Formats: sequence, structure tokens, C-alpha cells
Amino acid sequence: MRPLFRRVVALAFAALSLPALADELQVAVAANFAAPAQKIAAAFEKDTGHAVKLSFGATGRFYAQITAGAPFDVLLAADDATPKKLVAEGKGIAESRRTYAIGKLVLWSADPALVDTKGEVLKSDKWKHLSVADPRLAPYGEAARETLERRQLTDAVKTRLVIAENIGQAWQFISTGNAELGFVALGQVQPPDGSRPAGSMWRVPESDYTPIRQDVVVLSATKSRAAAGAFVDYLSGDKARAVIQAYGYGW
Repeated sequence: MRPLFRRVVALAFAALSLPALADELQVAVAANFAAPAQKIAAAFEKDTGHAVKLSFGATGRFYAQITAGAPFDVLLAADDATPKKLVAEGKGIAESRRTYAIGKLVLWSADPALVDTKGEVLKSDKWKHLSVADPRLAPYGEAARETLERRQLTDAVKTRLVIAENIGQAWQFISTGNAELGFVALGQVQPPDGSRPAGSMWRVPESDYTPIRQDVVVLSATKSRAAAGAFVDYLSGDKARAVIQAYGYGW
């Protein structure tokens, strides 16, 4: 019994030591990446024991919060410019910054018959409202602005725009019928689990907008640098990449 007793005691001490070694990360996530981030965070928690608390929103809004002292450990941005800026300002750790996904822009409607495969619906009178994330805050909104400008549609649609704070809100406007169509991320409307109706969509040619390189960065103010670094590394691992690819992102 003595060896068994020692083993039980050892296991008990090991279990007690796990919480002390684990950290809770506060991760700011661009709204377009909400669904894959939840799956990746759950797998990371299971594999490492660290806890992850996710907050979703517009990248521009997160930048303002971080510079004002918000206690985030990691930022998963919807662009590469914001993490670069944070590093330049001393608020991001340079060696942690990397691209974790390349986003794809789509024009989407919950109506399965509205959007054609070439985006010609934008030139029609079949709709009254076009939902677009605020280009000043959301990189996908800027990509939508570039697309409209490239196709010389800016003036034609400007009175029918519904401006959302972020790409998640843009999707909500469309899905609830407040806008008949709008520009969102591919991953929002074509999830691998089929949890959302397909509707109809046009995959915007990537030549119509600046590549949406989404970068991650560990923030300098973090008190959990090792865990934050482990989370960033996890994004490059096979499990995370499988999720990222399943949601239609490149890297």
C-alpha cells in the first residue's frame, strides 16, 4: 500500500500545481475571426491548461482601447498595419508579430436568389441597403470601399450604405434583413459546420482589394508573456491551421 499511497499523494500535488502554472489570457479578436477563434481557443485550453477569454470587435476600436491601457495580452487583428503600428509605438512585441490568416471578401445576402456570381447585383435596383463595416475601423470595410471604387460604384451606392462598426455587425444587419446584402468575410457565411444558411454570394476577386493579411501580436503590457507566446505559436500549428483553412482563410 505504501507505493500506492505515495503515487496518490504525488498525483494530488501535481493536480494542485496545475492552476498555479496556468494563466488566463485576454485576447482581442477581429470580429470576422470570431468563429474560428473560439474553436482554436478551446483546443488551446484543452492542450495547454491555459484559459483564454476572447473579446470580439473592430480592429480600429481595439487599437484605441489598447493605447488607452486596456489589459489585453494578445491582439488578433483583421489587418497587418495595426500590429505593426503597435510594435512601432512600443506597445507590441516585435518578434511575436506574424500573419495568422489571409482574409477573403465576399458580397453576401441571406436571400439565396439575390446575389449573382459576378456581383452584377450591385448595379441593379433589386436592393435598398448595402451593409459595409466602417472603413475607418475595420479592414474588411476598407476592402469593400476599395472594391466599390475599383468598380466605379462608389457614387451609385453611397446613399444606400448601412455602415456597421465591425464586420460582425455588418453580418447581423444582413442576416436580420436590415440590409438586403453587404460585404462580409467568407468565413462568416461559409462555416464548415453548416451552422448558417448559405444565402447567395459573390466571392470578390482578390485583385479588387488590398490583400487582407491578418496579423497577431503579443502586447508589451502582458503579464503572461509565456502563455501569450504559446498561444501565438499555437496559431501556426496543425490543429489551428486546419480550422483556419476550414473557414475559408489562407495564410
